Amino acid sequence: MLDANVKNQLNTYLQNLKHPVELLVSADDSKKAQELKSLAADIDSLSALISVTEQQGERTPSMAVVNPALGSQITFAGLPMGHEFTSLVLALLHSGGHPIKLDSDIIEQIRQLPGEYRFETYVSLSCQTCPEVVQALNMMAAINPNITNVMIDGSLFQDEVNERNIMAVPSVYLNGEQFSMGAISTVEILNKLDVNAAGRKAEQLNQKEAFDVLVVGGGPAGASAAIYAARKGLRTGIVADKFGGQVAETVGIENFISVKATEGPKLVANLEAHVHEYDVDIMDNQRALSLKSGELFELELESGAVLRSKTVLLATGARWREMNVPGEQEYRGSGVAYCPHCDGPLFKGKRVAVIGGGNSGIEAAIDLANIVEHVTVLEFDKSLRADEVLQRKAKSMGNIEIITQAMTTEVTGDGKRVNGLNYTDRATGESHHVELAGIFVQIGLVPNSEWLKDTIDMTARGEVIVDAKGETSLPGVFAAGDVTNSAYKQIIIAMGSGATASLGAFDYLIRHNVDDTASDNVAA
Repeated sequence: MLDANVKNQLNTYLQNLKHPVELLVSADDSKKAQELKSLAADIDSLSALISVTEQQGERTPSMAVVNPALGSQITFAGLPMGHEFTSLVLALLHSGGHPIKLDSDIIEQIRQLPGEYRFETYVSLSCQTCPEVVQALNMMAAINPNITNVMIDGSLFQDEVNERNIMAVPSVYLNGEQFSMGAISTVEILNKLDVNAAGRKAEQLNQKEAFDVLVVGGGPAGASAAIYAARKGLRTGIVADKFGGQVAETVGIENFISVKATEGPKLVANLEAHVHEYDVDIMDNQRALSLKSGELFELELESGAVLRSKTVLLATGARWREMNVPGEQEYRGSGVAYCPHCDGPLFKGKRVAVIGGGNSGIEAAIDLANIVEHVTVLEFDKSLRADEVLQRKAKSMGNIEIITQAMTTEVTGDGKRVNGLNYTDRATGESHHVELAGIFVQIGLVPNSEWLKDTIDMTARGEVIVDAKGETSLPGVFAAGDVTNSAYKQIIIAMGSGATASLGAFDYLIRHNVDDTASDNVAA
């Protein structure tokens, strides 16, 4: 099942096992089940601490990774390859006693959770967001035997997906009830299970000393800014809803100079590792609520905590733009989707639409055309805006239809899931209905700046206006990345602007001599 190179790498990892791990395999005569048995045999051959037992599991094919001493169990329903192969490797290591990379207080909080928690996580193997969720739950299951998690390949267990009306991944169920949909971190899961956790965290944040530079946002711009500030000897903090930002949802990255090709989750992991090389206080799973200026800037968080800093650097990025038509919110996650790579496999053999004729829209259409029966592309303008090479590729595919001057007016459904959409032909004024199972929205970005309204100057589109040094209209407040009025929204440009804004903040502290502490830090 595994080639020689992968076996060699896996063999190296398995040297870190401290105690026995048992693989419980449930298989039948199907091709996927036989491949799973082959995978289990390959793993078994690489370590004397691993054993394989066949059993009749709840789902077939499936493989449970068990720590016999602790009684913990992590199950993979389907073949955990693609993005989820890393989840399998980590499950083996954590079940075998390899240290889990979580703060000791988080590990203890997981260990002390009362009750039993049976998680089921539906994924697609092409979803780059799913492994983060699977791994978070698997780590919890490896720590507390009263927590179990089953990773379910939605494209393989289609009957379950249809029964639960799952049309977006990752979808997490807890004890049979829907728990979350989309990306969610270990801390966010704990906050939902332990209702007092958020309050305790807010109290801890309130006790923090003032920062020299407080970066709001953990994407490429924020990471770059934090590294540059820390290298100047400044007391630096990052507060972010999720480290990595939108990059974590990006699949192929081929225009990051010096790196021929990578993927979003890998780049995010490298960014986070680089930031951890410096003395940066990372405060994630926190969302900014308001910014007030005074002797020190005060950043109020939705959790109720207030952070103080001499300068603030805004790098909150952007999010996918929505259509804002009737039915969109009602069927979000039930046919309305924003990530074709994540959710595309759930629409195998069905008819879908892509809204938007830019690069992201046409790329999505091309990817989906290899999975679904038919793709209808709806573009508002008279012509597509995508690169010519992408247009040629899309037009060469027999199952992509492109409709221009189309204004989507409504998403329709049967109360449970999408069954079509209505659009108006802008050239004739005529209304049309298209029967569909899914709609993928790819119409650009909206800056995450609503919370800054009436605080700093912004464009009509909500982009924060900055000067050549990254400074905003409020002295001492800087901004970088996709939240600003930068001409182009690219990862490498965001990183550069983060460095620029950070150096701008450093220059501000020098010239304004905010206080003696700042002077001492700058001198360092």
